[in-house]
Amino acid sequence: MKSFFSANRLTRLLIITLLALTTASCGFHLRGNYMLPDGIAKLSLTSFDPYGQMTRMVRYQFKLHGISEVVPAKDVPNLNINSESTGERTLSIYQNNGKAEYDLTLTVNYSVTIPNQGQQTYTTKVTRTFLDNPLTALAKSVEQDELVNVMREQAAQQIMRKLARLTAVFKKIEEDKLDSQLKEILSEEDKQESSDDTGKTTITTLPTNASETQHSSHNVQ
Repeated sequence: MKSFFSANRLTRLLIITLLALTTASCGFHLRGNYMLPDGIAKLSLTSFDPYGQMTRMVRYQFKLHGISEVVPAKDVPNLNINSESTGERTLSIYQNNGKAEYDLTLTVNYSVTIPNQGQQTYTTKVTRTFLDNPLTALAKSVEQDELVNVMREQAAQQIMRKLARLTAVFKKIEEDKLDSQLKEILSEEDKQESSDDTGKTTITTLPTNASETQHSSHNVQ
């Protein structure tokens, strides 16, 4: 009787299983207020503006949560700040059509790269309402700059929360890859078994009818 699983298939399935167990073995440690995966205990930080306020805010979050910043390398996870922008949306106006109140939105685009697992790109937004007083133009400018810095700090905190969920994201990516590999292996094995069965001839011997045998014997007599 032919075994359902060939030795070759069992070996490949064992390898896939071991890879899956390795992927699921990532641990977590409490760093600051977040449970960050062990795989990002060390991170390299790159940015479109290496000395800008946004980069400084993220670097401060690294220190706050016990993440060691290291030099970028192929085998080191990387957080890259791709861009930063601000936008406004008018909520109310004065009688002279000047802006009285508006929403100020800070948008930060960034990507995270994990060696041997892939890269994911994200966008985080922070919105705050700002009151515009045309009689205090200088004070308004200083106040808006301070508000944007507060928003940068909040955006950096949101980035840290996303890092805390990274293991689940990349684990799903790895599981999808493993599932695809498993399907390919099973498909190849099925094709091989089908090929092995081609060309085989089955011979079936039917029993002789007893009455026909007796009739033939009488005729001979």
